[in-house]
Amino acid sequence: MRIGMVGTGYVGLVSGTCFAEFGHHVTCVDKDKSKIKRLKNGEVPIYEPGLEDLLKRQIEGGRIEFTSDISEAVKGCKAVFIAVGTPSRKFSRDADMSYVYGAAREIAQNIDDYTVIVNKSTVPVGTGSEVERIIREENPQAKFDVASNPEFLREGAAIEDFIRPDRVVVGTSSQKAQEVMCEVYRPLYINETPILFTKRETAEIIKYAANAFLATKISFINEIADLCEQVNADVQQVAKGIGLDGRIGSKFLHAGPGYGGSCFPKDTLALTRAGQKYGAAQRIVETVVSVNEDRKARMADKIINAAGGDVHGKKIGVLGVAFKPNTDDMRDAPSLTIIPTLQQAGAKVFAYDPEAMKEAKELLDDVTWCDNAYEVAKDADILAIITEWNEFRALDLARISESMDGDLLVDLRNIYKTQDMQGKGFDYVSVGRARVKK
Repeated sequence: MRIGMVGTGYVGLVSGTCFAEFGHHVTCVDKDKSKIKRLKNGEVPIYEPGLEDLLKRQIEGGRIEFTSDISEAVKGCKAVFIAVGTPSRKFSRDADMSYVYGAAREIAQNIDDYTVIVNKSTVPVGTGSEVERIIREENPQAKFDVASNPEFLREGAAIEDFIRPDRVVVGTSSQKAQEVMCEVYRPLYINETPILFTKRETAEIIKYAANAFLATKISFINEIADLCEQVNADVQQVAKGIGLDGRIGSKFLHAGPGYGGSCFPKDTLALTRAGQKYGAAQRIVETVVSVNEDRKARMADKIINAAGGDVHGKKIGVLGVAFKPNTDDMRDAPSLTIIPTLQQAGAKVFAYDPEAMKEAKELLDDVTWCDNAYEVAKDADILAIITEWNEFRALDLARISESMDGDLLVDLRNIYKTQDMQGKGFDYVSVGRARVKK
């Protein structure tokens, strides 16, 4: 099947590459000509494990191509996916739908036969109907259906999530569109992956509801961690104790500095806005948004308080700035709140991240960037772990301790066990667990 993919951002590039892996012929289109040139050479502009190798294989197999001409990407396709950005507006915090609606207009002008136009972007409920209206307005003679097919990709594990998903959700009321989407996902259908067909509006809400629920679990365990610290309990054991309950599950019960990234912050805000718009207030999610924003600032205070309330003139080493490991994504990363707060308190910040430093340099001022964790720790008064990259889990702690001027290690991701930090030469502070004195 010929598939068009409008947008070569994270979702569009991963989806297009994986559809090609399924055996379809995919044409990806983007207005950024420099990006298209790089992609034609097999260069991936984002960091996602395994994506570059997979893309090169599809290019060599002739199953994927890139263009800046939307007519090349749309004509002759049975399905055209819209995978453009829907960022939050600066002041209203509503999702900016201009890219989606612009894509719909351009698609309408170029479809030449029956086509299923699929919203892959994360969009507010009702977007499918608006896209349909726009296409009919632009091209009254067009033969098409509009479907919703939300993505559930985790950054750092996107290829596995796409090829072996928990489920596929498709929103459409058209039997013909459903048949096309079954063909699109035929390899998964053969493998008996659950494919849920719903109304468009239902599919649109499923995406927001899923991310809001996971964000709620994160904020919940973070508040439990605060309680654990006050009563000398262990949040990791609490999380295990409740996570073994099949009704709750163990995932997303890891206490830390709050959630970030491209999905949770934007999607929780969008869900609260939808509730306000339709008179169905999402009070739990509204609280989650507030708790998470407060959480990031409180983690900076946690570091300052652990240092006795004063970090003026101190060198603080920071390990990890991306919002999570295995990505270079800095969107709404806790480090973007924590580091400036430490600097405002007078600290000098040295930092290292395996993949996100290029992005971070554009967003964080007056940070000294280092080549590795040991360079960060050299002469540091305080060392703080913000992102749980695997390479930070096996540091030579004796070497770190010897190179530091101070002994305070603040682990905001709980990557070390408290019992293992006994006698290691650190004043070890973590989240929701007892402090381990030197």
